[in-house]
Amino acid sequence: MKTLNNEATAWLKISVFLLALIPLFKLGISGYFDNLGANPIEKITHRTGYWTLSFLLITLTVTPLRRLTGCLWLTRLRRMLGLFAFFYGCLHFLTYLVLDQFFDWDNILKDIIKRPYITVGFAAFVLLIPLAITSNNRLIKLIGGKQWKLLHCAIYPIAIGGVVHFWWLVKKDITQPLIFSLLLGILLVIRLFYKWRDFVK
Repeated sequence: MKTLNNEATAWLKISVFLLALIPLFKLGISGYFDNLGANPIEKITHRTGYWTLSFLLITLTVTPLRRLTGCLWLTRLRRMLGLFAFFYGCLHFLTYLVLDQFFDWDNILKDIIKRPYITVGFAAFVLLIPLAITSNNRLIKLIGGKQWKLLHCAIYPIAIGGVVHFWWLVKKDITQPLIFSLLLGILLVIRLFYKWRDFVK
């Protein structure tokens, strides 16, 4: 199906919204039943970071998938998916800020400066904030479509920064960061291919 009517689109968005909350629900259930392991703060930090990066890549998948399949309705999900990336990114950062550091701003600043993986991760999160703020029709009109698209190109360095943050964080088993790196690489190559093809037309 290439297009969907308004009712079908509404149900699709509700379904995707509920599915996107499943990781948070599972994390909450694990916390309620004290099933977060020996270091619950670390578990929460890693889980929220994992889903932040996952939703960033899912968001980047929308446009290539739309072009490959011709399913125009996929575009209507992109904003929601991007906002879920920001939502889990906020949870990831707040876990570090509140549960791990207890608002110790001096130590947080030292961490950002001295630990490269925190430096990159923090920079990626800061870049994500204006994208989330401008993800509404009113601000798109205010900024202008061309400038808005240019601003939202920041999702590429954000995703790269997220992968680097994850890779540098992991000390032994790099399987998951490697998978994220390969997926991001494939998505970027596909996008570059379509950019090149559109340019030579």
